[in-house]
Amino acid sequence: MSLRYLTAGESHGPALCAIAEGFPAGLSLDLALVDRDLRRRQKGYGRGGRMQIETDAAQFLSGIRGRVTLGSPIALVVWNKDHQNWKELMSPEARGGPRFTRPRPGHADLAGVQKYGFDDARDVLERASARSTAATVALGGLARQLLSRLGVRVCSRVAAVGEVERRREAPPTPEELVAIEASDMHVEDEALAASWRAIVDRERARGGSIGGLVEVFAEGLLPGLGSYVHPDRRLDARLSGGLCGIPAIRAVEIGQGTRVDLPGDRFHDPIYWTAERGYHRQSNRAGGLEGGVTTGAPLVVRAFMKPIPTMTTPLATVDLDTREPAQARYERSDVCAVPAAAVVAEAVVAWELAGALLEKFGGDNVTDVEKAMEAYAARLR
Repeated sequence: MSLRYLTAGESHGPALCAIAEGFPAGLSLDLALVDRDLRRRQKGYGRGGRMQIETDAAQFLSGIRGRVTLGSPIALVVWNKDHQNWKELMSPEARGGPRFTRPRPGHADLAGVQKYGFDDARDVLERASARSTAATVALGGLARQLLSRLGVRVCSRVAAVGEVERRREAPPTPEELVAIEASDMHVEDEALAASWRAIVDRERARGGSIGGLVEVFAEGLLPGLGSYVHPDRRLDARLSGGLCGIPAIRAVEIGQGTRVDLPGDRFHDPIYWTAERGYHRQSNRAGGLEGGVTTGAPLVVRAFMKPIPTMTTPLATVDLDTREPAQARYERSDVCAVPAAAVVAEAVVAWELAGALLEKFGGDNVTDVEKAMEAYAARLR
């Protein structure tokens, strides 16, 4: 069984929509939890005015009956409330208003105009916008509930904003997760959050923006998800590709993968065996993946978010019409969206893990998946 999806929609168009295929039948869903994830995506210190307009919620159109999956494609819509303010410019039947001719460095504006032959960068930026991640988070909310049924927990936190960084090597405890979810910086340490708010305030005052680092953890994974036999089946490759598909994510690290300064005996995880635990490792420097395959240790993956290129103090650009030097046009944006990026990254990781589980243990009904997992776990024992 293969899990896949498509999304569509523009930032200020009528809606964002998605179709997901491959969920097994018989999975009971709490649809309110999907809306909770959408609200989590909207919060965070440093967000812009758009988050004051939208109240994101997913409307499910197919593939679910009585809150139980049917095994058929699941269709959903997240309506854009702000579309009411943009109807004359962004309705499918409309083509009016001023053109966007001053592309912003760091965005897809100029590259998209060149690729598709447009004379208006709005034809690019509306789809390239991170607003599209609302659909991604809704899909990730479904994947998270499948993973929960199969004994896997996925969570996230912010590890850095600007130059202030504090990573974790182990997943947060349940108590720490409560603090993370209550924090507007998506971190368990209030003193650390306060230092990050000060950085955001500094950038807001100077008309800039700031990026950071997010961490995603997954516990309860069996060894053997993913594969080493082809590059595109390696789970690390799929996770990296999914995370780099999030707007503004520019790099991914798994475990301590960037620590190329360490010698091999301090980089890898020695293997042990006992009658009580079987094969195990006493460290998790690999972040739960070796050779593109899960080891059974917690997954630890990090995504690095660049500063958002839209700033109230704009960068230099060139006007598309005149070819003359200009200042990049300002489009309403965030000063810092790192806490939101953590929630989006969490959704992406949940989706990729759910897909890997279904590929290994497939089945038309979720109970078939559970039985296949139980048989495999018994073989490992």
